[in-house]
Amino acid sequence: MVEGKNVMVNEGWTGPGRCDATITPLKPEEDGMHTGVGLRGKYEWWYFDAHLDTGHSIVVFFHVANPNPGMGGKPGVEIVIHRPDGTKIQKFVPYKKSDFSAARSKADVKIGSNYLRVEQLDGQLPRYEIYIKEKDLGCHLTYVAEVNGWKPGSGISQFGHMGYFAWIVPCPKARVEGTVTEGDRTFQVKGIGYHDHNWLNFQFPMIINYWMWGRIYSDHYTVCYAFIQCNNKMDNHAVKVLMMADGKEVVLSTGEFDFIKQDFEYNDRAKYGYPRKLIIRVPDVLEVKLAVKRILEAENMLDNFGTILKFIAKYILRLKPGYFRLLSDFEIKITHEGKTNTETGSTLHEIVMFKPSE
Repeated sequence: MVEGKNVMVNEGWTGPGRCDATITPLKPEEDGMHTGVGLRGKYEWWYFDAHLDTGHSIVVFFHVANPNPGMGGKPGVEIVIHRPDGTKIQKFVPYKKSDFSAARSKADVKIGSNYLRVEQLDGQLPRYEIYIKEKDLGCHLTYVAEVNGWKPGSGISQFGHMGYFAWIVPCPKARVEGTVTEGDRTFQVKGIGYHDHNWLNFQFPMIINYWMWGRIYSDHYTVCYAFIQCNNKMDNHAVKVLMMADGKEVVLSTGEFDFIKQDFEYNDRAKYGYPRKLIIRVPDVLEVKLAVKRILEAENMLDNFGTILKFIAKYILRLKPGYFRLLSDFEIKITHEGKTNTETGSTLHEIVMFKPSE
């Protein structure tokens, strides 16, 4: 085996090596539906999040087929609202197959009365509109992209005969505006947001031990990254993907970077240890240092399951899913076009675990 390369895993890079020499904006059809409703063992969703000027953050999913246990394969919408006081509201609403429709030519999805659609004129960045209203919870938001869409290589990683995982990022960074509804209150919001799109044909714990992902938005740069640790079925291979944009232009697309985890601390709520410091380094190009300031969310995801499903997951499937949502200070040092800049700020990032990350 060549160092950093696993013959069982094809990450789809266009090369040379584990990177992309040529970076082109996404085509509208790449954000269209790729699978279909009711296809056994296939999962797909459009993901949106936003960090808002009210102190709230919001996450929205439009599911062709939900990948999570207990909801696996079901179409529906999901909304998560994190309040400024740290409390969370989360709701997944399943729908019948007949209530779902989606285009393959672009992002155009309708689930019941909820919808997602996009407008994109030639030569311009896309504008997305999402609408969800489920009883006393919902949002109506527009996402105006500020960075070109991106995918690592082909956007698809192939894990031998076990399956594939696709990840594209149509909106690495977007300006967000609209309304959020919580209970009998609807309020105006503005903020910064992100949108990606995934489809795959396996359940995560079959191949993946854990993954860590996040974004950094500084004054001049946008960085998106993911570190996906596979299990021994894939010889413990680590899939690494990273993009960097200068302004709206994506100037780096690579899997060739150091990902260093330091200063582990155990959390009793999630039943896992997590790294309080992360260093992401592309030699002579990029260095990001993350230092956890606060745990916004830590949970043993089995606690979200019903009694029967929890028993099956824990004792039959041997699952131990844990989740962290972290607020960190960052320092980013970038060398590009002969100039070196250092910028600082704060950012949110996440960890999902099925096995320890130490």
